[in-house]
Amino acid sequence: MKLRSLSFLMLIVILAGCGSAGAGAPTPYPTIVLGNGTPVAPPASNFPGGVRASGVLVPGRQAQIASASGGIITSLPVALGQTVKAGEVLVKLSGGEQAAAALEAAKFELLAAQQALSEIEENAATDKAQAQLRLALASDAFDEAKKHRSWKDYRVGSDDQVAVARANLLLAEDALKQAEDAYGGYVDDPVDNLNKAYALTALANARDARNRASANLNYLLSKPDAEDVAKADAELAVAQAEMEAAQRALETIGEGPNPQALALAEARLKNAEAQVAASQAVLDSLVIKAPFSGAVGKIDLEQGSWANPGQVILVLADLKGMRVKTTDLSERDVATVQVGQETLVLIEPLGVNVPGMVTEIASLPDVLGGDVVYQTIIRLESIPDDARAGMSVEVSYGQ
Repeated sequence: MKLRSLSFLMLIVILAGCGSAGAGAPTPYPTIVLGNGTPVAPPASNFPGGVRASGVLVPGRQAQIASASGGIITSLPVALGQTVKAGEVLVKLSGGEQAAAALEAAKFELLAAQQALSEIEENAATDKAQAQLRLALASDAFDEAKKHRSWKDYRVGSDDQVAVARANLLLAEDALKQAEDAYGGYVDDPVDNLNKAYALTALANARDARNRASANLNYLLSKPDAEDVAKADAELAVAQAEMEAAQRALETIGEGPNPQALALAEARLKNAEAQVAASQAVLDSLVIKAPFSGAVGKIDLEQGSWANPGQVILVLADLKGMRVKTTDLSERDVATVQVGQETLVLIEPLGVNVPGMVTEIASLPDVLGGDVVYQTIIRLESIPDDARAGMSVEVSYGQ
């Protein structure tokens, strides 16, 4: 009975002691001891009663390095954990000679396309002058053919020509009558009479003159035949077609190069530029450089291995910009957390408390063990030298 009373009295004393400690400051967390015996400091009590969440250290940036084209890894000049600078070569793949040759061929075609386009632009003024000359000559030829064709609708001779021809015929007929009269006086004379011979010759000449004058008048009064008209029509049609073609050619040229030739040259140049860009991209993909400064966090393939297109060769991480990514901030607590809010981060393996600040809060939730949680990102004021990505942390959010 005495033993039971003594035990009850001791329990009262212990409870009284706890009540008196709670009336002062919050009960401190006990020191946590890891499996290797290293003591870990508990989260500081700067934020008593605040929200807490677990998390993990993650790199500021992380890139999975892979090749777009694939090939044999001919060079892997980095080691696991090695720090590299942005632009430093990480991996070299086979096929560089073929890719370089394809690039040179594409550049040659680009140069030829540029030259062809320049020639078209430089020759635009000459082409226009030639088109203008062609149109002028075609217009003159059309006018001449049109005039020649119009003649086929009228008599051959003009009024003046016909009047002169009539006069010549009248004179020729008068001369013929006089010659006939003169010869009539010798018609009965002997053939060897000299005067008769002169009169006969004059008569023959007068008849020829009258016949020529009559034929000339008849010609001048006549119209062209059907064959001449058809020929004139054909010449006019050809001249008109050439004039219209010359006009279209000049309109096509306008104030600049021939649009069709220019469009073709521009398309050729654009295609050549695309080929150069594609060839350069293939060549660049065979020499992979660091996109940012960081450390080689993982190497999946070795030198001499075949890397398929898109297959991860190594992982590069920016550890200097490490931050915290929480994993279990509950839906009940997320409403109390704000961007810019101060935090205290316990890096558990190191036993180090580091101040931080909330920079991001997820808008969409995750589900962890059936509970709805929201991810937050914490920026640390400083990063301990021994900190590594993947280390567990405990975050206390300030109020």
